[in-house]
Amino acid sequence: MRKHLLLLIIGSLLLWGGCVSDTFDREALDLDLMKAISDVSPSGDLSHYIMPHFEDLDRIPQDPKNPLTPVKVELGSFLFFETGLGTVPMNDAGMQTYSCASCHVPAADFKPGRKQGIGEGGFGFGFRGESRVKHQAYEETEMDVQGIRPLNVLNVAFSAENTLWNGSFGAVGANEGLEDIWGVFDEATELNHLGHHGLETQNIEGLDIHRMLMTKELADELSYTEYFDQAFPELSEEERYSNYAVSLAISAYLRTLITYEAPFQRWLRGDMGAMSNSEKRGAITFFTDANCYSCHTSPAFSATKFFALGVNDLDDLVSFNEGPELAKKNLGRGGFTGKEEDMFKFKVPTLYNLQGTPFYFHGSSKLSLEEVVEYFDQAIPENPDVPAEQIATNFQPLNLTDKQKEDLVAFLKFGLQDPNVESFMPSALPSGNCFPNADPQSRREIGCE
Repeated sequence: MRKHLLLLIIGSLLLWGGCVSDTFDREALDLDLMKAISDVSPSGDLSHYIMPHFEDLDRIPQDPKNPLTPVKVELGSFLFFETGLGTVPMNDAGMQTYSCASCHVPAADFKPGRKQGIGEGGFGFGFRGESRVKHQAYEETEMDVQGIRPLNVLNVAFSAENTLWNGSFGAVGANEGLEDIWGVFDEATELNHLGHHGLETQNIEGLDIHRMLMTKELADELSYTEYFDQAFPELSEEERYSNYAVSLAISAYLRTLITYEAPFQRWLRGDMGAMSNSEKRGAITFFTDANCYSCHTSPAFSATKFFALGVNDLDDLVSFNEGPELAKKNLGRGGFTGKEEDMFKFKVPTLYNLQGTPFYFHGSSKLSLEEVVEYFDQAIPENPDVPAEQIATNFQPLNLTDKQKEDLVAFLKFGLQDPNVESFMPSALPSGNCFPNADPQSRREIGCE
């Protein structure tokens, strides 16, 4: 009896000691991470990296010419998924079968579920857009296919002044002082003269490029007229039920797609148990030896900065062709400015919600976060078309240990993953239409027959 009691006491002490040790480890990591962040934060503390709640509209970065309002955000949340907008397809088989969300799928963290997104001309969906394929009624040249991996629209508010990988859209930020080339190398950038931020400007062009059109008659038919009236009372009727208003509403909605519930965000707000020890060690590496913070500077770990990393382009991987514009996209910032020093330099993307699809960089050239971390650790450019003198000067070998790389992947994969982004998707549309696609195969797979 005494022997059993002694063993029970010893076991309890060992268990208690293990818990104390784990607590001490966690607290030490928390303090080390706080110091690592504070040492490099523009604010000198954690506050710079804390993002606002998606309903706190006043604190979300926005275009002064497109102030955020609840009704505008709600309207945008419908229109982003509205297949009824697809009224100007290149082939009648695609009539009202696609939406913005055909290529920005919530289940795939608002990215295409396949390497190359397909809008009009696609058929099928799968679970997260991975099964969308070429419609047999389409020629390849008729399809609306992305020739470059799209930037994640999550947290876009924090880098919305200039959008696309080359930052070509937007009258402010990096494009100030470049007015003389707006519309020169890319006709679409003539829209920058409207004076909007990049997100709003890009969406004006995007609706046209992706073959969508809003009219007063369509607004009535799809039950959106009242929403437009409430969201845009200041606009004339001609503008209120138009692609211009649609773009402003969709942009307002996109600005609210904030990964507020990611473990790192919860940790920043005081929940010290939100991340594992491995994720915390990875975050420390992120802010120290890996030097990730020096480029990923915004609260969303994005930036309106442009760097050449020498990764391969998407045209090495595609199954469909987009035409001559594809080559210009591979030039990055230089394709917009025409300047030699800007060639092959691409915008810094957000690092939140990287799990949804296994495709990374503008050309989907890496298929896992382990590969991404290894690429930065080795710092050996893979694209022979990118001159060595264009490669970012800070793209240098990191010499991380295997443990550091493992922990950094854990931070990127789990610490920055908000599991609730599908909640940004409406449960139904005012039109009653199937979404994000409405072709017969998608309707069966999505279950909206």
